[in-house]
Amino acid sequence: MTDPDDQTQDETVEAAGPEGPTAPAGEADVDAEDAAASDEPDFASELADRTADLQRLQAEYVNYRRRVERDRAQARTQGEAAVLRSLLTVLDDLGRAEQHGELTGGFKAVADSLNQTLKAHHLEAFGAPGDAFDPRLHEALFHAGSQPGIETTSVAEVVRVGYRVGDEVLRHAQVGVVDPAPEADAEQQNEE
Repeated sequence: MTDPDDQTQDETVEAAGPEGPTAPAGEADVDAEDAAASDEPDFASELADRTADLQRLQAEYVNYRRRVERDRAQARTQGEAAVLRSLLTVLDDLGRAEQHGELTGGFKAVADSLNQTLKAHHLEAFGAPGDAFDPRLHEALFHAGSQPGIETTSVAEVVRVGYRVGDEVLRHAQVGVVDPAPEADAEQQNEE
């Protein structure tokens, strides 16, 4: 006869099979779904990470292009300013020749052509008698006293013309300045 306990053991061994115990059919389906579900978040998070990396890389590239363009424009402006600075002494010589009446004929045509070319590069001369004194533009070499009839410190005499390109000053104008007359002195001069 067989023992009832032996029979229970045999059934358990048959249910386990040669690979070991197996889960009931319902539990096996749940495990497969959990495994598939666990793969999806990994895929989604990996996709999100790669997308973020791509966006970061694209932003870095756009910033690099902007920086290169800005550096190119700055290098061009600096090179142009250096060339214009080297021509300032030539312009000074041309100005002195014109003041003395030596700028005539073909030499005048060349000087005019040079001036037009420099204007095309936005070179602008500044510093004329009567201009308001601005220490950002003018270099005061001497003080010519005070003068009635002016309201602010002004340029009295220009020793050397200044030049700028846009807002960048290539060379400050060297000037002599005059101050407005004090009110008491102005009243005395008006009475006399």
